[in-house]
Amino acid sequence: MHDLRKKALLESGKTVSRKARARPDPPRSAGALSPGDGSPASSRPGSRAPSMAGSRAGSRVPSEDEASDHEYDDAMTLSSANSVSGEDVNEDDTNNTWPDRLQDRITELLDRKRSSAQGREATMKAYEHILKHHYAQKYIERNISDISAALIRSIRSGSSDQERLFALKALTATILTCPSETIFDHVWSVLKVATEDGEEDKIKVEAINAISIAVTLGGGSSSAAEEVLDFLLEIIESDGQNVGAPDNGSVVAAALRAWAFVASYVDDLSVQSDQAMEAFMEQLDSTDSDVQTGAGVNIALLFEAARDYEEETGEKSDLQYNQHRIMTRMAEIVRDSSKAVSKSDRKQLKTNFQSIITSLERGLGPGYSTAGRGAANPHTGGSKLESSGGGEEGFVEFGYREKLRIHNQSLIIDTWSLHARVETLKTVLGGGLATQYIENPAVREVLEGADVEYMAKTTKRR
Repeated sequence: MHDLRKKALLESGKTVSRKARARPDPPRSAGALSPGDGSPASSRPGSRAPSMAGSRAGSRVPSEDEASDHEYDDAMTLSSANSVSGEDVNEDDTNNTWPDRLQDRITELLDRKRSSAQGREATMKAYEHILKHHYAQKYIERNISDISAALIRSIRSGSSDQERLFALKALTATILTCPSETIFDHVWSVLKVATEDGEEDKIKVEAINAISIAVTLGGGSSSAAEEVLDFLLEIIESDGQNVGAPDNGSVVAAALRAWAFVASYVDDLSVQSDQAMEAFMEQLDSTDSDVQTGAGVNIALLFEAARDYEEETGEKSDLQYNQHRIMTRMAEIVRDSSKAVSKSDRKQLKTNFQSIITSLERGLGPGYSTAGRGAANPHTGGSKLESSGGGEEGFVEFGYREKLRIHNQSLIIDTWSLHARVETLKTVLGGGLATQYIENPAVREVLEGADVEYMAKTTKRR
């Protein structure tokens, strides 16, 4: 079918995979209930997160304008156990409700003849902020064609770099708010040109982000997804040279993140895997720790895709790479990186690569934690825990420690494809992720494959 999101819904009835069957059930709070149905919280049926664009499913510093509302709290060493807030902040005119403010911004956005470049910049910035922090589909869908046309015009011929930048961000937020079966065909060429011709690195990064969201939630076909993957791979292979950003770490890191996100929607990556693996292996030698981490994550995702393909089809994958050699190379990078990167970046790189090495070694997802029996667990403040059984001899199995916390829910990130989706949503939604996950069906569908733990409410004693 043309729309990859429809394809995923039709293919969601997967059997339970070997990995899911072997994985111990995650602990849950006694009596925890799933929202809405009153039944106990349950795990997903398969080993990978169901996709909106294929059956395969299921990290970054916020941009300047996101910094004030980005409230992530890393709770564990090998975790993205993040607490995110959907509060409405930094909005003017608090006497009006947010739908009123949104309608004013839409009116301004569509009245281009009486606007200035500075006015459009402010309008689009405020519009994007409201869309990130509120679920606004019913307020914008009636004008969606005109809004999209206005944003495309600013991306193509904005009077300033800031106008183009905010238009790109606003377009991404618009697609997440109102997924469409046709928008990708209208924006693909415009976004590609913005990536190639934009003078500011930030414009290239935001254009790449917009491309990844547009092809997956904007009606992109399977062939369109493959075309986007090829375009992103060219950026990675050329170190940004093909889009006028030679050796630019932020642009290459964005392309790596976007490649993983789009790839998480593709059933069979065998056509792209060999060329992609070569490119990612080369980027392990980058001097930018974000690029190195992105390359490592994508390598882990390719191995995960190969394992899942073999499990589901019975056909052995053609991925011709020695996992031991890759793990050895990552260990060398961590050892030799002390002089090349800052102490904090080196610590983060070491944490990420340890997660990837464990994943490759044991055929598991990200952030899986083990420790020697009787040894202190580095992820629980040094406390000793007993094994719940089923672990290898001499090891305590602590399970998956990478989680996304949203209010009273904790989403367990146990596949690399799901990890890629979480990282992209963090990037484009910032502090609005919690609200969007709770209220926006499209965002929930992106993360639909995650196992969810519900945390029991505690009451204070009088």
